[in-house]
Amino acid sequence: MKQVMIMGVILALLGTAACSKRKPLLVPLGMIGPHATPQVVTLTEQGTQAFNAKQFEAAKKYFEHAVSVAPQSGQAHYNYALALNALGNLDLARQHFLEAANLAPGDTVIWNSPVLEPHGNPDTKMHSKDRPYGTRPPRFGANPLPRF
Repeated sequence: MKQVMIMGVILALLGTAACSKRKPLLVPLGMIGPHATPQVVTLTEQGTQAFNAKQFEAAKKYFEHAVSVAPQSGQAHYNYALALNALGNLDLARQHFLEAANLAPGDTVIWNSPVLEPHGNPDTKMHSKDRPYGTRPPRFGANPLPRF
């Protein structure tokens, strides 16, 4: 009986530890700063309500409109990217996540966001996948390399 109780306590502790490693809940950011015009604030609030209600298509439209009104706002791009990401449009979401990070260099919420991580580090420059000069593998087919 004692072993069963000890096993139950161990399982409870493991269950608690597993639950504590949940991904943080991603929520749209409120508009602050010079780009927070009344129109953009209203669009952001409407988009946030739609996003929280899991109406991602409606949220995308509100946030897209906010980006068009305030294209220099990192928060607007981030919110739009969240909606795109939720809809599965990962390529366009990546562009807007990176744009948000570039427009808001000191915003730790954007830069430390777990949703930005899989889309690349904005500090890392894109490297060419081409091989350095002279390291191309031999070509086969119509014009093979000459044999010596």
